[in-house]
Amino acid sequence: MARQRLSLLTPLALLGLLVGLADLSHGSAGEDEDYYMQELLTRDQYNQVQMLEKPLASIPDRHEHPGQNPAKKVAKGKAESSRQTDKTTADTKSVKTANKKTEKTKKSTLKTPNSVSEGEGQYSSIKEECPPMGLETLKIDDFQLHASTTKRYGLGAHRGRLNIQAGLYEDDLYDGAWCAGRDDPLQWFEVDARRLTKFTGVITQGRSSLWSSDWVTSYKVMVSNDSHTWITLKNGSEDLIFGANREKEIPVRNIFPAPVVARYIRVNPRSWFNSGNICMRVEILGCPMPDPNNYYHRRNEVITTDDLDFRHHSYKEMRQLMKVVNEMCPNITRIYNIGKSHSGLKLYAIEISDNPGEHEVGEPEFRYTAGSHGNEVLGRELLLLLMQFMCLEYLSGNQRIRHLVEETRIHLLPSVNPDGYEKAFEVGSELSGWSLGRWSNDGIDIHHNFPDLNSILWEAEAKKWIPRKMFNHHVPIPEWYQTKNASVAVETRALTAWMEKMPFVLGGNLQGGELVVTFPYDKTRSQGVTREPTPTPDDHVFRWLAFSYASTHRLMTDANQRVCHTEDFAKDDGTINGASWHTAAGSMNDFSYLHTNCFELSMYVGCDKFPHESELPEEWENNRESLLVFMEQVHRGIKGVVRDVQGRGIANAIISVEGISHDVRTAADGDYWRLLNPGEYRVTARAEGYSLTSKKCEVGYDMGATRCDFVIGRTNLSRIKEIMEKFNKQPIRLPVRQLQARRSRERRLGT
Repeated sequence: MARQRLSLLTPLALLGLLVGLADLSHGSAGEDEDYYMQELLTRDQYNQVQMLEKPLASIPDRHEHPGQNPAKKVAKGKAESSRQTDKTTADTKSVKTANKKTEKTKKSTLKTPNSVSEGEGQYSSIKEECPPMGLETLKIDDFQLHASTTKRYGLGAHRGRLNIQAGLYEDDLYDGAWCAGRDDPLQWFEVDARRLTKFTGVITQGRSSLWSSDWVTSYKVMVSNDSHTWITLKNGSEDLIFGANREKEIPVRNIFPAPVVARYIRVNPRSWFNSGNICMRVEILGCPMPDPNNYYHRRNEVITTDDLDFRHHSYKEMRQLMKVVNEMCPNITRIYNIGKSHSGLKLYAIEISDNPGEHEVGEPEFRYTAGSHGNEVLGRELLLLLMQFMCLEYLSGNQRIRHLVEETRIHLLPSVNPDGYEKAFEVGSELSGWSLGRWSNDGIDIHHNFPDLNSILWEAEAKKWIPRKMFNHHVPIPEWYQTKNASVAVETRALTAWMEKMPFVLGGNLQGGELVVTFPYDKTRSQGVTREPTPTPDDHVFRWLAFSYASTHRLMTDANQRVCHTEDFAKDDGTINGASWHTAAGSMNDFSYLHTNCFELSMYVGCDKFPHESELPEEWENNRESLLVFMEQVHRGIKGVVRDVQGRGIANAIISVEGISHDVRTAADGDYWRLLNPGEYRVTARAEGYSLTSKKCEVGYDMGATRCDFVIGRTNLSRIKEIMEKFNKQPIRLPVRQLQARRSRERRLGT
């Protein structure tokens, strides 16, 4: 009967029937399926029939390792939006055969015949890649994530986000993956894009856990427009099976043979680690389809008006960008380096000031650093954007920026650990994982590589040596730390010398992976305690400084913002004492506070350490105002100059504030800055050989430090010493008690 009907059909009708049969073989649900989806899949099937001689079978796992990743040649330059074709081609190659020639030849490099790599190689002409949809960056909210079953709440679908980190214990509410309630091939993890989206790929990880080893080794992908009727991606006439992970931390990316347009996407695990369970962390690559009527998308879209270079920069590109900024604004910028990295890369900084290269008396010095952990890339790019922004705004006459430049000497060091950054940059934003490039080339965590001065100070306080034998500030560096054999990174030594040379008043180091501002102390005072509030004598000032950044950030204090990993910092206004979070000895913040005059804080500027290039404009908008406001805080408190009676500035004079057991010292010209909150303070200036002087200084609420100068005279003893030394006669050095006894005897004999 069917043959009779076919013989009577016109050629056009015959073509329609063949298309319908092709659609059915592709897993279509038929009449109730969305027409647009049917059309897309029909074309997809047609392309497959034209391109493939025979159906492709499923394959064993395909694993991408950061050390030998086919994506690494793609990430060079990180121009993901402009080099999608090269990047996509690179992802199709197997690990052992990844090389630059494959981009040009697009040969099919295979371990086994009929593999996905083979299929992807055949499809390379129609393949595209979109940026991440935002599971890691939280643009996809918890209500958009669903799963077939869940082992418990802490392992729910909302935890199935790429690079999410687990709590310390297995019974935490915040665990490190989505884990299915049952281990069988019927489980799935679903993302609702809330609009038609062109899906191009999936990135997967295993479970973040100190105690468990769980990951998926292969999976299928299904799409739908109504969440009821699902279509499985096909490899010819068979379901396409993607190779996934071989361990739990290294991300693995699979690019679809051709883009698929739908609203919903599911990942269906087919096999998993023998000794583990079905657990996944996922990122979906997808481009939203144009939809001007989508109010939800338009309401949440963040658009920047700043014309800046929003892309990731290699070391060479970073250096070139700094040079461009310097050439645009030669009168207010200066490029210099503070030393070299372990591999010999110079640690470049840019100075922004109305008199670059010169310390002006009364002008405070401020610093931002970034990239001490090389894989925390967002801070680095924010500082590169900040220097561009300040240059352009200064040239355009922005009064706020002009005032900041003319009244402050600003130093920006965008890459403290360029060696680590290059490792992460080479692999790419989605494939670097949580820790690749974090440490220096010799395996050192630079941010926590400074001497532990906290223990030295606290021991001296316990023995009541302060202030007789030791000061409560400028704690000296131990001798052992300065030896060649000490485990100190060359980058740390360069930072230490820089911090000692420049009279910094305030500083911020930009970190990644969280949304919070931390302030000293970072080490707990009680031994063996992992977290405990450990405030400094300037705790009230540090809390204000931290709040000034967090409160002006777009997300840090948002009560509706989902936690990045395990801690809800928004309930504490987006700030926390470092030791209350987790103890860490030898941090840059504690060292800066105890060894120099500089108050240093850490800004964790985003949940995603290495966001995709497309996220940079929004991240800039999130942090721009905060970066400026925090710089302006360097002008809060008191400032002045300590001079002798001849009007000469006295270097290294000590400035003490009554009620605060932490002093600061004057710079080489006798000028000082003391950060304080609004209020009235009793301030004392003293120096060796000079008599001390005290006065009341009042700090107001308006921005701008209160002027509080001191004139101190020489003591009689110091003047005598000066006269004796002038005439080459050494003064008699007798102990005070011996002198007093001698004078009393002379008085008795005289009477």
